Amino acid sequence: MGAIAEGGVVIRNDDVIDLAGLDEKAFRAVVAQETRELESRLFAYREKVDAIDPAGKTAIVVDDGLATGSTALAAVQVMISKGAAAVWLAVPVAPSGSLGDLEELADRIVVLARPKGFGAVGMWYRDFTQTSDEEVGALLARSRNH
Repeated sequence: MGAIAEGGVVIRNDDVIDLAGLDEKAFRAVVAQETRELESRLFAYREKVDAIDPAGKTAIVVDDGLATGSTALAAVQVMISKGAAAVWLAVPVAPSGSLGDLEELADRIVVLARPKGFGAVGMWYRDFTQTSDEEVGALLARSRNH
């Protein structure tokens, strides 16, 4: 039904919201709940490493694949709001129809495959298991040691 990101970024997918039969109050409740989860994860990750300031730099947003594009759109908006000089988006797989707003915001988009009959992102992976918070923390810490 959309995506959220730091700095109060909220992306709405009204087609999905309508399909789910959610009213505005229910949508706001989900946003509030997910915002608490986001803040918790940001706190946990940033205890391990500080955020990199993208101001004046080229920020490369990497997503595991686009379905609706809402998550990538939220991330691109965050980088723009933090003053990135340019924002690139890199994804391995996406349906052609999911790039609309992203094409207007991102300075460059690299998509390796745009298959017909897309289905879902997970269909294009051998292993699409969730990455744990512990793995994310370890990868973040390791990325700063190289």
